[in-house]
Amino acid sequence: MGCNKEFCKDYLELKAEEASCYDLFRIFYSCELEKKKFLDAPEGTDKIRGIQRRWIVFASVSMQRFLISVRKPMNIIGSKVELLLNYPSSNGGLLKLFFNIILGEVIRPDMKSENFMSMIGQLDWRVDLDKTKNVGDNYYGPSLAIMAAKLSYENEAFTKKVITHNWQMDFINFYSFWNAYQEVYTTQAIMIQDKVEDSNLVVVAFRGTIPYNADHWITDVDLSWYELEGVGKLHAGFMKALGLQKNKGWPKEIDESPDQKLFAYYQIRKELKMILSKNEKAKFILTGHSLGGALAVLFAAILILHEEEWLLDRLEGVYTFGQPRVGDPQFGNFMKDKFNKYDVKYYRHVYSNDMVPRLPYDDTTFFKHFGSCLYYNSFYNGKVVEEEPNKNYFSVLWFFPMLLIAVYEFIRGFILPWTKGSHYREDWFQKMFRMVGLVIPGLSAHTTIDYVNLTRLGSVLHLPLLAHQDQDRLKDD
Repeated sequence: MGCNKEFCKDYLELKAEEASCYDLFRIFYSCELEKKKFLDAPEGTDKIRGIQRRWIVFASVSMQRFLISVRKPMNIIGSKVELLLNYPSSNGGLLKLFFNIILGEVIRPDMKSENFMSMIGQLDWRVDLDKTKNVGDNYYGPSLAIMAAKLSYENEAFTKKVITHNWQMDFINFYSFWNAYQEVYTTQAIMIQDKVEDSNLVVVAFRGTIPYNADHWITDVDLSWYELEGVGKLHAGFMKALGLQKNKGWPKEIDESPDQKLFAYYQIRKELKMILSKNEKAKFILTGHSLGGALAVLFAAILILHEEEWLLDRLEGVYTFGQPRVGDPQFGNFMKDKFNKYDVKYYRHVYSNDMVPRLPYDDTTFFKHFGSCLYYNSFYNGKVVEEEPNKNYFSVLWFFPMLLIAVYEFIRGFILPWTKGSHYREDWFQKMFRMVGLVIPGLSAHTTIDYVNLTRLGSVLHLPLLAHQDQDRLKDD
């Protein structure tokens, strides 16, 4: 069983690793798919009735099977590329690296050092905050949030150096959390405290999808869900990453003995209570890019489920960037109602053709975004919409427009440094990744480069109105 019926009476769990090629074809005609090894659901139910939904499940299982098959080489190649990209900085620059190679004195990069930068960092080398945004400005929150979300991809030493030296803020902690289902540490997050204005803001940033981590991409395309009574259907993979307790669900309290593994939701909740209790004026925000954005939304949802009113009153906002879908329409209505009740702002940023916000597939029953979307096109012109264009990505009609936009994004990398300044320079590695967008439109649009750019170059929207999710009053600036 995928879950214990005491906490979850309805569920759907896809087990792509159990699916054979024959099983993929049986998806289209079998009347009893819940009895197959690759699909787990309550007996006597038909979770994928209709040809459209069967196509969706077929696409999800097929993509997962492909990612499983390339998991090891994808991780090996990605790790090697990331290591190679750090050789110049570890050896004092390209010129010194060249001489070190000749002299046989090459310094191997230390993955735990404060100078080692992740692949996300290599794709967007900026670490300083936007100096044009100040506390109280309309876009200070999103600007700080995207930089914290980007920084969450780095190692602890690098993160601490940037927060304390470049940002001059308090580094609270760097976390690696346990996933009870995968039995590995899959979830990372950072917590920082803004020293400006009497240190009244705590930022919790969840790490997102690692580009070469197949398991992260499998989670993004997986359609598995568990239904929580009164809340709705929620993405199973995201819940497991946040700390879903095996065979228990979401008990309000868990064993916190010294030898107990740390789970993301419970540990972060505990530390937030401790930190915020020291300053009655302090508030906190939740943020994340990609998978991290989904975890940020889900963290707020479990706080609501547990009726953590004291913390919810201190939650200023949830800022997500390139966030995949988290739950079904019932979950969306539940969250909108509770965010209104506790006056929590929810800002879901989507850049152009980024493919991840369009995953998992939206068929109005399985998964659907909620609230308003702050959508920015390739010119960084923003508008508030109910749903991003081409909401499900896989469209023949959209392929050529997306391809043309990918060509423009590649050319734009040469133009921006001349028109906007050196902070928008894209080096050779960034340009190479832009070229990936010419093959898979929307993939290169998912990196943090464009999300940082839209907070700095994008048109300013009337963000405070989003706190109440009032669609009729939302307008462009």
